Amino acid sequence: MSAAIKAKQDEFYTQLPDIENELKHYEKHFYGKTVFCNCDDPYESNFFKYFAMRFNQLGLKKLIATCYAGSPIADTQMSLFDSNEHIKQTRTGVPHKIIITEVTDLNGDGAINLTDVECLIKNDKNVLTRLEGNGDFRSNECIELLKEADIVVTNPPFSLFREYVAQLMKYEKKFLIVGNENNVTYKEIFPLLMNNMIWLGYKSGAQSFEVPADFNKNNTYCNNGRKYAKFGNICWFTNLDHNKRHEEIDMYKHYNEEEYPKYDNYEAIEVSKISDIPLDYNGIMGVPVSIFERYNPEQFKIIGITKTWFGMASKTYGEQIQVDKDGKESKVSKLNDGAVLKISSPLTDKTYYKVNENYYIQTYPRILICKK
Repeated sequence: MSAAIKAKQDEFYTQLPDIENELKHYEKHFYGKTVFCNCDDPYESNFFKYFAMRFNQLGLKKLIATCYAGSPIADTQMSLFDSNEHIKQTRTGVPHKIIITEVTDLNGDGAINLTDVECLIKNDKNVLTRLEGNGDFRSNECIELLKEADIVVTNPPFSLFREYVAQLMKYEKKFLIVGNENNVTYKEIFPLLMNNMIWLGYKSGAQSFEVPADFNKNNTYCNNGRKYAKFGNICWFTNLDHNKRHEEIDMYKHYNEEEYPKYDNYEAIEVSKISDIPLDYNGIMGVPVSIFERYNPEQFKIIGITKTWFGMASKTYGEQIQVDKDGKESKVSKLNDGAVLKISSPLTDKTYYKVNENYYIQTYPRILICKK
């Protein structure tokens, strides 16, 4: 995922079953609403396909989809309207938008489905139109469409995730978008989670996306002539309420100093697994970032995060020597960006750090919480 972001190779298509499995938990939010999919070519996007097929079932007021110029997947992946030459010819590779306000049984087959959307596009020139600009979600044209939307649902470019969320917050939009769980540690994202302005969706974990044919990484595979890439730690970010965020985490373990050591640089104890949160400890605890998958704001309060930029560390470290599991030493400054545990002696099976005559290990980023 990091390599894809750096290379700006992050034009991935979310699969329809993954969209269906997540969206079924939010159906009550969509009645009478305008939905905007602003990173979605309506010819290829499963987000557009989902809402177009369920326009009446969800009771939508309007569906808007826009795409930008230069998509590496455009015209190479799935086409929702392969059989319609009129639509193929209308599409010239330039950015366009589609606006649907009604879906009826236009072909008279007794059912309302995507075929009727195809007929609608063919027969109503006002449904599908070209954009004047490049279709980027940051363009003035797309911002004006954003303003009239009630809910935004899409898979934004991972490399622009911070900027994308900032725009949604600026215009006070409800949303459900795909991201990576590591996004929760971003200084632009974490405060929103901490202040209960956004939260994680229902489903988190490994997920496969359809990718361009020239995307070559170790995590790719082919199926039925299409190329996919599987990523771990994929999650949904939203500010739409769902039942899961009101489920409490069961706690059964009791606190003891040996199993829950205190950090050397934070006023908190280390809890390495969510399932190990002690039921009888009322102080601050450092837990894995996966807490957001099960976070209930009625059960816990978020205090902070063990990142330098948050400023909660109680001390800083001078010259540090990192010793890897092979005994190789190097000068680093890593201890000042994370929670640190002091150990009594050097390790032989994992990386540790030396500062003067003391030995330390560092945890992965921790979310600092306490019970309510």
